[in-house]
Amino acid sequence: MSATIPVPPVTPVIPVTPSSRAFMSDNMAGASPQIAQAVADAATGQVPPYGNDPFTDSARRRLGEIFERDVDIFPVSTGSAANGLSLAALTPPWGSVLSHPDSHINTDECGAPEFFTNGAKLVGVPGPDSKIDPEALRVAVRRRAGDVHSVQPSVVSISQATESGSVYSVEEIRRLSAIAKDAGLRVHMDGARFANALDHLGATPAEMTWQAGIDVLSFGATKNGAMTADAIVSFDPALATELAFRAKRAGQLASKMRFHAAQIDAYLTDGLWLRNARRANEMATRLGDGLKSIPGAGLLAAPQANILFCRLPQQVTEGLLAEGYTFYHDRWEPGIVRFVTAFSHSADDIDQLLEAVRHHTR
Repeated sequence: MSATIPVPPVTPVIPVTPSSRAFMSDNMAGASPQIAQAVADAATGQVPPYGNDPFTDSARRRLGEIFERDVDIFPVSTGSAANGLSLAALTPPWGSVLSHPDSHINTDECGAPEFFTNGAKLVGVPGPDSKIDPEALRVAVRRRAGDVHSVQPSVVSISQATESGSVYSVEEIRRLSAIAKDAGLRVHMDGARFANALDHLGATPAEMTWQAGIDVLSFGATKNGAMTADAIVSFDPALATELAFRAKRAGQLASKMRFHAAQIDAYLTDGLWLRNARRANEMATRLGDGLKSIPGAGLLAAPQANILFCRLPQQVTEGLLAEGYTFYHDRWEPGIVRFVTAFSHSADDIDQLLEAVRHHTR
């Protein structure tokens, strides 16, 4: 008898969901019209491949302007690639990456950081609200340093905004970076929702990154209006050559890079990225304020970005799902629901969701 071949679990296919009922992730939203048009415009004419094109040059200039300094950029197709390649340039294979246990690199990237770094170990550093506690980090950066039998603390990775929707203040980033740098570690920021965090703080991109000690940023755009593009932004010129070779080796140096770059260029034009983030954040705040007034709907924390966790009775969750709403539920613990708002949501979308929650609590 032939051996049975194990079949990996299949993620259920979710039918196309109207935008008004899609709250599973901001990845469910489509693209901003300006970005879609930019891709269409880039589809005409002949330009050099592999990033030697005017679209990539323009994106680099715009990023330099918003960060108030020259930067090296490497457009990539996914945030996981941005994180993995960034970390690979910052740590040796015998190093460790210190991050919060809830971080995306630790929970949702299927070992990609370990793969890209050729085996570096992820080490969790706890703290409330999915943020690294400074005192816990102060211990972690020195743990078994110099011991040839142990992985060596090499880089701290900060998620901004975090997986629970909290946002590090600029001062918190500075403090964590100072602890890392004092121990000889580099600092990476996973900015999948970078614009949402920036809008919440009212800070400048420079203040929230290199001026606060960040060496390399995974600059997210896909969740906030782009189609298929994120970017690595390096503030350290010494890393440029290694990042370039690593991106090529990882299959992330697209031959038609203009399509990635055109998205980033349009994303940054006329403040589109900040307007999109502001809309998503405002919709999360509106949803949170509305849930507070509904008996049985317990808000776990006021949203700081565009992610909201709450506790809902089972009948409410089932009722919303039956109506076609999509969102994560019971993934963290029974009764806990996560709603994620996007740039494409309207106030009416939020009000309809709130009315549906009220209906099912009666």
